[in-house]
Amino acid sequence: MTRSYGATEDGQNGERFTDSQFLVFMNRILALTVAGLCCVVFKQPRHTAPMYKYSFASFSNILSSWCQYEALKYISFPTQVLAKASKVIPVMLMGKLVSHKTYEYWEYFTAVLISVGVSMFLLSSSSSTKHATITTFSGVIILAGYIVFDSFTSNWQDELFRHKMSSVQMMFGVNLFSCLLTVGSLLETGALFESLAFMSRHAEFAAHAALLSLCSAFGQLFIFYTISQFGAAVFTIIMTLRQAIAILLSCLLYGHAISATGIFGVAVVFFALFLRVYARSRVKKSSKRAQAPLQKV
Repeated sequence: MTRSYGATEDGQNGERFTDSQFLVFMNRILALTVAGLCCVVFKQPRHTAPMYKYSFASFSNILSSWCQYEALKYISFPTQVLAKASKVIPVMLMGKLVSHKTYEYWEYFTAVLISVGVSMFLLSSSSSTKHATITTFSGVIILAGYIVFDSFTSNWQDELFRHKMSSVQMMFGVNLFSCLLTVGSLLETGALFESLAFMSRHAEFAAHAALLSLCSAFGQLFIFYTISQFGAAVFTIIMTLRQAIAILLSCLLYGHAISATGIFGVAVVFFALFLRVYARSRVKKSSKRAQAPLQKV
């Protein structure tokens, strides 16, 4: 999306690929293939969920992916960081709306601390890197759409897991509808054949798109498993921390300096995680004490 393909030494700048939806389709078709193979090779539980319910998660997932790719053209890097690091709160609020979940005050408080800490660390680590510096109003609107649709997707998938399906079955159902929706849109606009022609002209782009889709497909295996076992909010916290851990490991391995702001941000994150574990253990102990007299009777 941000680089040119086919550039030559004699001054030709090459072409840029601009169709976000085709990249979404590539990701989904490969994920569907991987999920289908897993369903065939490994024994799966009896499927009981209505098929049409997958379409809601598919539609919101397509829109969130499109908004994520499209927003890169119109927003600055700090805006991207702040938005991605602050997704925990929207996911929790969407959980109340979709699944009528209730969260304790300490869960909201630690979610805010994690968002603040990760934002501080990521922004301090990117100060010496060249990124886009302009954020447009349309970019903010697209980014807001990404947050809303992404929050709905994980919570709706969490709701669907009440049907006791496997994570692979969920992955297959969601990507099946995603492929149908995206290929229909691409055929209607004529972008499918244009994108395939671009891919045939530039083998390097085809390799990059295939690698991106392959990583996305295997990443989905872990994503759906995490949501099925721990829920949408915990999954979002893990994904938020992943960004900070990746940069922290890079700093440690390659000797990059970490600023005082970055160190403070890491400290805030670890404090929030400790507070979250401590509060959860207190809640479990309180519930056990409350159940103890009933069990004796």
